[in-house]
Amino acid sequence: MPGPKKLDPSSSPRALLGAELRHRREAAGLSQEDLGAPLFVSGSFVGQLEAGTRRMQLDQAQKLDDVLGAAGFFVRNCAALKQSKYPDHFAEAAEAEREATVIKEYAPLLIPGLLQTEAYARAVFRAYQPTATEDVINALVAARLERAQILADPTTPLLWVVLDEAVLRREAGGRSVMAEALLHMLTLARQHRVILQVLPFSAGAHMALQGSLKLMFFPEAPALAYLQGLGTGQLQDDPATVRHHELTYDLVAAGALSPGASLALLESMAEDYAHDDQHL
Repeated sequence: MPGPKKLDPSSSPRALLGAELRHRREAAGLSQEDLGAPLFVSGSFVGQLEAGTRRMQLDQAQKLDDVLGAAGFFVRNCAALKQSKYPDHFAEAAEAEREATVIKEYAPLLIPGLLQTEAYARAVFRAYQPTATEDVINALVAARLERAQILADPTTPLLWVVLDEAVLRREAGGRSVMAEALLHMLTLARQHRVILQVLPFSAGAHMALQGSLKLMFFPEAPALAYLQGLGTGQLQDDPATVRHHELTYDLVAAGALSPGASLALLESMAEDYAHDDQHL
């Protein structure tokens, strides 16, 4: 049986804390369940902290310093985790995204951030914040494009996205922007970097009608589910809850067009957007 994944402490503050937490816990002869008890969390949550898939909170850092005799190490370094380019409700999910080996996402309204072009992202952020300065919008766009760099790896994470048909028909930024955005997704799919499906309007009612869903899977930590709403987001790790969301995603994907038919639809719509824009 393979041993624990070797974390690179230099890769991120969470990796640093995770590696140190595992080292100190094992040196103390404690199991993950043993250490979770005084923190009032499960052993699996301790494993998520060690794997870098969850963010350590200040009260947890204080307790860990006490239990493991860390002389304030965790409290001092926990502050670095609060420095994020993302909104508070999304920061932890964005960090977990970087550690995931498989990501499955259902997008009901917009192209997912990992697949957005610069022009599309700019149009979306401008719609979100119509009175923001250009500097603010530029920073948001830069952070979104930086997130997408996880796709620079040719194989990891495996990204499987189901797009609602509404995503393709909502003209964010205009027709030329939409043409470019759809062609970008087509390119990634044809390079075998992402699996794309489209859930057509004809599919009718389904389990994910209430909003977006992102599932993230890790080699040595339990899966997470992220649900996002208007200015809010929830990262869920309860195993039963995550299994329910996995079922939701599976049924949505089962009702979607096949990957081949989905790409044909994307290509047709991209051509329509580009053609119509040329004749305006």
